[in-house]
Amino acid sequence: MNYLREKGLVLIVSFLAVGFLFSLSSCKEKLNPPADLVLLNGNIITVNDANPKAEAVAVMGSRIIKVGRNEEVRRFIGKGTKVIDLAGKTVVPGLIDAHLHFMSYGNTKRMLDLVGTESKEAILKMVAEKVKTTPPNKWIRGRGWDQNDWPKRERKFPNRYDLDRVAPKNPVLLTRIDGHAAWVNSVVIKMAGVTRNTPDPPGGKILRDEKGEPTGVFVDSAMGLVERLVPPLTYEDKKENALIAMRECLAFGLTSAHDPGIGLEEIRAYKELIDSGRFDFRIYAMITGFSKAAEHYLKIGPEVGYGGNRLTVRSFKLFADGALGSRGALFFKPYNDDPGNCGLLTFDPEKTYDLMVKALRAGFQVCTHAIGMKGNAITLDLYERAFKTVKVKDPRFRIEHAQIVRAEDIPRFAKWGIIASMQPTHATSDMYWAEKRVGPDRLRYAYAWRSFLDAGVIVAGGSDAPVESPNPLWGIYAAVTRKDHKGWPPGGWHPEQCVSRMEALKMFTINAAYAAFEEKIKGSIEKGKLADFTILDKDIMSVPEDELWKVKALATIVGGKVVYKAPDARF
Repeated sequence: MNYLREKGLVLIVSFLAVGFLFSLSSCKEKLNPPADLVLLNGNIITVNDANPKAEAVAVMGSRIIKVGRNEEVRRFIGKGTKVIDLAGKTVVPGLIDAHLHFMSYGNTKRMLDLVGTESKEAILKMVAEKVKTTPPNKWIRGRGWDQNDWPKRERKFPNRYDLDRVAPKNPVLLTRIDGHAAWVNSVVIKMAGVTRNTPDPPGGKILRDEKGEPTGVFVDSAMGLVERLVPPLTYEDKKENALIAMRECLAFGLTSAHDPGIGLEEIRAYKELIDSGRFDFRIYAMITGFSKAAEHYLKIGPEVGYGGNRLTVRSFKLFADGALGSRGALFFKPYNDDPGNCGLLTFDPEKTYDLMVKALRAGFQVCTHAIGMKGNAITLDLYERAFKTVKVKDPRFRIEHAQIVRAEDIPRFAKWGIIASMQPTHATSDMYWAEKRVGPDRLRYAYAWRSFLDAGVIVAGGSDAPVESPNPLWGIYAAVTRKDHKGWPPGGWHPEQCVSRMEALKMFTINAAYAAFEEKIKGSIEKGKLADFTILDKDIMSVPEDELWKVKALATIVGGKVVYKAPDARF
């Protein structure tokens, strides 16, 4: 009897123990808080080398709480969870553009869009049409002309007399595609008081005819002689431009951008839009060097993560030289197609060194525009000198563009941890005429993404919009193929500099995040990071190479919120 009683007690205790463990297991399952958003059945490319692929993601608030298989993530579905069945669609980390003139891009959408025009006459026709609806003396603005795209007989800089024919009474200012030259008519030249006796300003050039008269084209800092006459954008204009750019960029799958060369009013506009809940985007701001904004921020220090990581201000933008297309990029030897011209040095090296030292001491990054070999070399010299003066563990200085460099300068990037912030579509835009500009020898390390990566340099990808389209898939395609959208040239232009698809994706995700000191909060799909995702209509790792540029964003998610959805998205 006692034996039976003891055995019964043991059985009861065992059943209770099993029940307790089962109950504890159930409680553990129930302890998983319900997610706000769950993505299921996806081809998720995480850009996390430790866990490169996944099927599903769970999000709570603005952060990722789980990445894994469908069955693992389903446990986070509860009452109120928004569930998106991806049906096999590809998801990548929210795409980042490391060099996008955000408000300027928005502003170009309100001007004459000259990008892709194939002749001077096509532009003049557009201006003539605009004159019909513009009162006399009112400004006509446009951006995007490129004389290299015109017929051979026209492939030279235009002049003011062409514009005078179609717009004799309106001031007209048309900015070149690279933003480094302005084409104006005689009305503007007269307003500016520019004559044959007006000297070229430091770092700029007034193009002149054989008699010394200004032709109507102003390069680099000389643009200021005419641009100062244009009525300035209002504060409300800037806010509207930011919203226009945001909508455009979200439709391309971008979630973040690094905005180079802005001031206090632009920062205020971003903050106001963020505070009002109207800004579903993230901006990493580069303050214009030698400005009131730079002086202000040197006093107060960096501003990181404003408005839920919607805005960070911790870098300065400087200019070492001009652009290749307008022959302002600085070289050691003259241009092949412009003997006697080596380009333009657009800053004072000593003053620039002083600002770099101040930036280091105040905790700021420096991002310097440098395109030509000499422009890059001088910038590297100044960086090295500043690093030796102020010891900072991880300054992450950047060179924006780094387009054409000397072989011996690439290891200098790696030695000092200098980031190459590059725009792949520049190569596929410039490849038609770049050799004529600088010759084949100097092109060996032009747009040299492969050489930089092989040397251990972080390469961040961008567009330089409005110079190029901000579409990041175009940038990824250019980095992988070095071809235009027609597949030219076969095999790619200098194919030795091509990168893999994953390397290209990293340029526009984790590398761009690293270039902004943000790799711990975005740039890959990992637990704890911001829930920024781009959902694509095709798998960029398997789609035929020549179709990469056609891949489109089906949806864009910022901080766990679907902020863009394509009309043909089926979820």
